[in-house]
Amino acid sequence: MRDSRPQSLDTLFEDAATVGKSPLQVIQQHAIALLKLNRTVLSLLPAQLHPWCRVANYRKQILVLEAGNASWMTRLRYEIPCLLSTLRSEILPSLSSIDIRINPSLMVKSDNNEQGFSKSSTKAFSNDNQELPKRQLTHESAKTLMMLAENSPEKLKRKLERLAALAGEGTSTARKKR
Repeated sequence: MRDSRPQSLDTLFEDAATVGKSPLQVIQQHAIALLKLNRTVLSLLPAQLHPWCRVANYRKQILVLEAGNASWMTRLRYEIPCLLSTLRSEILPSLSSIDIRINPSLMVKSDNNEQGFSKSSTKAFSNDNQELPKRQLTHESAKTLMMLAENSPEKLKRKLERLAALAGEGTSTARKKR
């Protein structure tokens, strides 16, 4: 069981010579090892996978990789046998398996091409509705919705008619609260 009691900051920053290894040093060493492992794994993978995957963790002899979405995860799974045998023979002889998880934040990060956040990416994260692209329902689509509403149950009919009434108006891509 993990010790979750509050700790003094002094114990986190104490010198390694007096106490052994401080918790922050252990975390720092693990992070450095993961960065080195990430570089090695990326060098073994095809170039098109580099922006879409990374090493997330290595513990209990299991390497955890993250992929940007399900399609990149599937592509990465094809590389597991080669990756597993190479890592076992060169770096991690105790490696038992590789686990892949989806992390959608890799898709956002990779859109910036590792150049930091550009103006367009920061706009996507802002809450200004003026920055979002506008959508518009055409009159033809409104007629189709009205025809569909004629043969629909009452509850659905009201919603389709309300949607058809928006024809010609510009609507934001963000949801409006009602």
